[in-house]
Formats: sequence, C-alpha cells, structure tokens
Amino acid sequence: MRSMKALQKALSRAGSHCGRGGWGHPSRSPLLGGGVRHHLSEAAAQGRETPHSHQPQHQDQCCSISTKWLGMNTWVSAMPRKVIFPLLPTPTPPTSSTKLGVCFRFQSEKETGDRNYAIGYYLKEKKCFPKGVDMMAALDLYFQLCSVEVTCESGSVMAATLANGGICPITGESVLSAEAVRNTLSLMHSCGMYDFSGQFAFHVGLPAKSAVSGAILLVVPNVMGMMCLSPPLDKLGNSHRGTSFCQKLVSLFNFHNYDNLRHCARKLDPRREGAEVRNKTVVNLLFAAYSGDVSALRRFALSAMDMEQKDYDSRTALHVAAAEGHIEVVKFLIEACKVNPFAKDRWGNIPLDDAVQFNHLEVVKLLQDYQDSYTLSETQAEAAAEALSKENLESMV
Repeated sequence: MRSMKALQKALSRAGSHCGRGGWGHPSRSPLLGGGVRHHLSEAAAQGRETPHSHQPQHQDQCCSISTKWLGMNTWVSAMPRKVIFPLLPTPTPPTSSTKLGVCFRFQSEKETGDRNYAIGYYLKEKKCFPKGVDMMAALDLYFQLCSVEVTCESGSVMAATLANGGICPITGESVLSAEAVRNTLSLMHSCGMYDFSGQFAFHVGLPAKSAVSGAILLVVPNVMGMMCLSPPLDKLGNSHRGTSFCQKLVSLFNFHNYDNLRHCARKLDPRREGAEVRNKTVVNLLFAAYSGDVSALRRFALSAMDMEQKDYDSRTALHVAAAEGHIEVVKFLIEACKVNPFAKDRWGNIPLDDAVQFNHLEVVKLLQDYQDSYTLSETQAEAAAEALSKENLESMV
C-alpha cells in the first residue's frame, strides 16, 4: 500500500541519518529525571566513574527511531520475542553492574527530588491520598519508575501496547486494562509534553510523553506505537527534532484526532487497504443508487468518494439509478456530482440506454437535457483551453 510504504520509507530515512544503538549512559534513558543528569554531571566534574560512563561521541547528532505497527509481521519480526513490561525486553538475568546502575539512579532521583517531595506534601495536606497510603512509599515507587532504563525498541513496544488496548503485540499478553489505557492516553494527550502539551495537542493531536533525555513516546491508537530519541532539547524541555518529526508525520498522514473529516484534509491513510476498501466503496455506492438512498450518496460525496466508480461490468451509479428509475438519485448525481453521462458498460450501454430500455420517461428526459448541457460545457472547456494555449504561445513568441 502506497501510503504505508511512504511512512516506512520516511521512518527509515529519519533513522538512517544517525545511529540507533543502546542508551549507553543512564542519563539518556527516556524515563530519567533531571536529578540523575545533575548527579552525573557533578560526578563527571569531580572525575568520579559512573555506571555506563561510556557516552557516544557527537551526542547532539544522535537520533534513533523505533516503531511497532499493530498487525504488521514485518515489524513484529524485528522486535524481541519476549518482553518484560515495563522493564528491559531481554530475558537475561541482571548482572551485578546492572543492579548497581539501577540502585545508583534510584538513589540519585531520591536525593534530588525536592520538587516531588514538595508536591507530595501538598497533596497530603489536601488529603488527596487515600486512607492508609504511605506518601513516602508512593514517592519511592515513583522514583523507581523514573529509574527504569529502556531503549527505543523496548519503548516502542510499550507505546504499541498502549495503542493496542493494553495487549502486548509481541507476546499477545494482556498487561493493562482497557480503563487504565484510556486514562493513561488521556493524561498523555493533556499533559504529556510539559508546557508544550496544549500546542502539541493542537498541531499533532496524539497522546505522547517526552523526557529530558530527548526521548518522545508517541501513540497512534489502534495503529502503532513509536519512540524517537534526539537529545538536544528546546526551551520547554522537549526534544527539538523529535517534536518536529511528530509534526511532519501528522502533516503527511491523517493520524490527527480530527483528520477523520477527510473532505477537509487531503492526507495519506496507511490504515486503508487499497483493493479491499475500493471494492467495498463500489458496492456501497451502487447499492445506495439501487435502493434510492440519496442521503447515503450525499454522505459519500462529502467524504470525497469518486462518484463515477465502476463495478466489474463497468456500470456506474448513474447506470443503476437510471435502470431503477430513481429520479431523485439521478438528479443528485448529475446536478451535484456532475458525473459523466456517456460512461459505457461492458455491453456498450450508457445510462440513457438503460432508462429507455426500462421505460422510465422522466429519467430519459432528464438525461437527454443533461447530455446536451454536458456536451456544451465540455466544448466550452476545450475552447477555453485552446485559447489559453494560443495565448501562451503568442507570449512566448
């Protein structure tokens, strides 16, 4: 399908401009807060070693993109077969250095999370915590979640799980309830991009979550999940190139929440399967003409459907309406849709021939008048095009 291939090509081109690789340094994890980055910068200034201290060169040029299409085997084969959600997708047991790195990041988050402590005490004062809930235990859990290290690949599986209604597309396991997914996506859509959330919802219209590491997790519900990484941040703390990529993605494909108004937006839709959808639209169009359903035909026309589509016998909706004698349908097709009255089916008949054969006199008169005006308008259009061509030649001479 052309639009889906275009999306895959765009994603591969964006990912080929820079290396993918792992996260390497823990401060590049998309779920780490500013406390870890501050702690690591202090350690680097004092010459102390830190876990995973090998940072790749030219970090400002790093950009990594990983996607997961729901129901697409070509993308599934590139993903790990076993996923431990929401931790790393590798089933290997953690080593001592991995445990040390996780503990280090957790302690760093806990020591530098002053604002989180302030928010916690404020919520406690307003009695926002349920009875029996320990605020410090809740904060510890939050700091642990902020210390989880992920890659673009595992992050895209998380995003695809949210896009798939809580069912992991790799393992088929249900890891989140439908209500939890709905609430999570609602929060991501309303405040997942910090102070840029309102503008992001306006321009992109998709739930997303950004991190100070330069990562953006993007969810296209019922389609795919995506995570992209580009460390340079804008003034609001979001990845500059990641945000630009999301906007360009939505400008090309109708993924925005309100792009389903297709008569207002001309974009590619990779969710549509060409031949199947085309056959279905032809059947719906001809059935509406057969049953005299003008409202359905008007709805099809407003959705930018080709009203001159033909079936396997090369018959159009005007052929069917003329044969059935539905004068209101014929009026709508010739007056509002301006369809071609000279289209021939495989037997060489035009709609007027069908109306004559079944003795629908009103339809015959209507089609005859329309044929005369349609021929006249075509002649005028050809004359105008010829005159314009002569003017262009004269101006060139």
